[in-house]
Amino acid sequence: MKKFTRYRAENSPQAWLFLLPSLVIIAIFNIYPLYQTFKLSLYKGSLNNLTFNGFQNFQVVLQDPKFHTALSNTALYAFIVVPLGLIIAMFIAVTIYEKVRYKDFFETIFFIPYLTSIIAVGVVFRFLMNGDYGFINHLLSFINVGPINFLDNPSMSITTLIIFGIWSSLAFNIIILLSGLRNVDQGYYKVADMFGASKLEQFIKITLPQMIPIITFLSIVNFISAFKVYAQVYAVFNGKAGIADSATTAVFYIFNKFYVENRYGQGMAAAVILFLLILLFTLIQNYVLKRISK
Repeated sequence: MKKFTRYRAENSPQAWLFLLPSLVIIAIFNIYPLYQTFKLSLYKGSLNNLTFNGFQNFQVVLQDPKFHTALSNTALYAFIVVPLGLIIAMFIAVTIYEKVRYKDFFETIFFIPYLTSIIAVGVVFRFLMNGDYGFINHLLSFINVGPINFLDNPSMSITTLIIFGIWSSLAFNIIILLSGLRNVDQGYYKVADMFGASKLEQFIKITLPQMIPIITFLSIVNFISAFKVYAQVYAVFNGKAGIADSATTAVFYIFNKFYVENRYGQGMAAAVILFLLILLFTLIQNYVLKRISK
């Protein structure tokens, strides 16, 4: 009599056959470039004449004050944009879900920025935040504030980038949070209403616990995206990292090392360091969020 065994997809040759096209694409466009990044970080010279350099590139990058500034700017951006973006997105999503009629229309309106080119949006933001004729300064003048030089003041560069980062992250967060809100069992709210629970109590005791998986997913994705911020900097500051590189980020530092200074090994060493930092932070964040959700 043949012994019964539980089916496992990874032990099925047919499953691996169906996965093969995707695995090939991942290997070519993800794993191979990652391998080349690690390899190139150990060399110096031009791409046509590489010389093994060991870990010297890592020493140079880790001792570079510009890299320290880039990492601190990136960390500041990530730890402000992600929490604030999620809080604002949650507020908007709950408002649309509970209090707004024609929800589909407003969902479309909020999702449009996600479909728009970040460069095109950056051009608009440059006009809005212009110190001389920007619309934001025009609004601030009604409360006797400003004008504020958002773009050409080194001390305001990160603030400007954070404002733009929060706005650009809202569309994706709102849509995902709305999908999570629709999956919350309405029976919980009916029972809470019977016992006289307020809307705030229902949100804290019912909505938030049910939304933890969605919030965990968004926080991880947003933090990874924030640590790799580049397009926002390029768009807002017209291809530069702000005045005197005041808004330089880790990816912008890597770009300059590789394409501007042609120090390929140092650029890839910085990329490896950033990869390891993101990986470490993601593992810690995932562990903490799992502990909280238990």
